[in-house]
Amino acid sequence: ADPSMGELPSTTGEAPGSGDGAADGATAGSPGDQRLALAVGLLREAVYQSRAKQAAGSSVSLGAAQGAEGNCGLGAHAAIETALSPKGREFAARLWPTPLSAEAARRAEALIEAWVVRQDALDRKRNHFLRDFRAANGFDRSRYDAEQLAGFETGLAKLNAEEDRQRLEAARGLTAP
Repeated sequence: ADPSMGELPSTTGEAPGSGDGAADGATAGSPGDQRLALAVGLLREAVYQSRAKQAAGSSVSLGAAQGAEGNCGLGAHAAIETALSPKGREFAARLWPTPLSAEAARRAEALIEAWVVRQDALDRKRNHFLRDFRAANGFDRSRYDAEQLAGFETGLAKLNAEEDRQRLEAARGLTAP
């Protein structure tokens, strides 16, 4: 069974190798940069785990409401999965090579859970942008004129930059003493 995030970090398990996405650069740069990359990876893993739980719940509960007005495909609210995946446990073990105190573990869990909820809100915002833009301009991007394409790309870039900024801020919270 997967340990809960309250059991962060386990020092069992091997450190992740290359190919771990956000933490690929965790072996280069300053120790602070390495820890930040690990924290970003851990946050992404927490979101992936929670999304799997959310998708399972949404597919069962939405049923006929799948195409309902206002449904952006994410269900009614964020689902939070507190069990870390094997990859998430690897990130945690590298981020915190010595066990956290109970207080620090609770703080880390709260920060991760808050990020999952925030990521859900950002994803909903992106989905609503896409829905509204496509309703106004059509679904086929190959038919957009230069102005429409610029509006689409600028809008997505702005949302993605905000998400990156907020993820980095959350990751900094996990690396704070």
